[in-house]
Amino acid sequence: MSHQLSIVYFAWVKERLGREQDVIEYPKNVTTVGELLKHLQSRDAASNEVFADRTKLRFALDQDFVGLDAVIGSATELAIFPPVTGG
Repeated sequence: MSHQLSIVYFAWVKERLGREQDVIEYPKNVTTVGELLKHLQSRDAASNEVFADRTKLRFALDQDFVGLDAVIGSATELAIFPPVTGG
């Protein structure tokens, strides 16, 4: 059995993947954001590269900031974006 989740990409994550969002099915044994990223890395070379260094990414589940150990649970959307920098 699998679960469905909408993933929205921002900034250089969107540019490197070449798309703004995905709606994915992921395995039931994937329960956290970190596990989902590992699953996403296996999809293609671009995803593997983008999600390899997780220290350069931030995450929000249903618009709440979360860490890699956050449980996806019944969330419907995951946003993935780089940290905001000032200048």
